[in-house]
Formats: sequence, structure tokens, C-alpha cells
Amino acid sequence: MSRIPFVLAAVVAAALALSAQAQSPTEKPSKSEPSTTTKVENWTKQKWEAAKREWQKDKAKWDACNQTATEKHLTGRKSWSFIYDCMKA
Repeated sequence: MSRIPFVLAAVVAAALALSAQAQSPTEKPSKSEPSTTTKVENWTKQKWEAAKREWQKDKAKWDACNQTATEKHLTGRKSWSFIYDCMKA
């Protein structure tokens, strides 16, 4: 009787076991992070003012982002997330 079928079956079984082990998560899945937009909309006024001071150093980009936000009729915290994304782009 040939040992080849037995050896092949053992190799396949070992490969399947290793594959299943590699695919199973070892850590608990983390809660999904809120989007950047959601984070920025929840910033305090002080944090927003600090970000603005930093971004205003790049006057051309700051002016362009603010102009676009104005054209889109964005105000308040809705404009914050747009300007954040615009400045980070």
C-alpha cells in the first residue's frame, strides 16, 4: 500500500489548520473610529481657534478653502469639517 495518499491528506489537513488559524482574529475587534468630519464638528471653540491659527500661516490655501466654504453656504461647525479636509488635502 502506498503512503502517498496518506501523506497528501496530512499535508492538506495541516495547511487547512494553519490557514484557519491565520485567519482567526487574535484581538477583539476595535470599535470603529468616528469620521474626521464627526471629530471636527465636536471640537471645542479653543481647539478650532488653535487649528485656524496654524492653518492661516498658509494664507493662499486658507483663503481658497474659506472662499469655497462660503460659496457652498457652509456655516458654523459644518464649515469646520469642510475647511479641515480642505487644509489637509
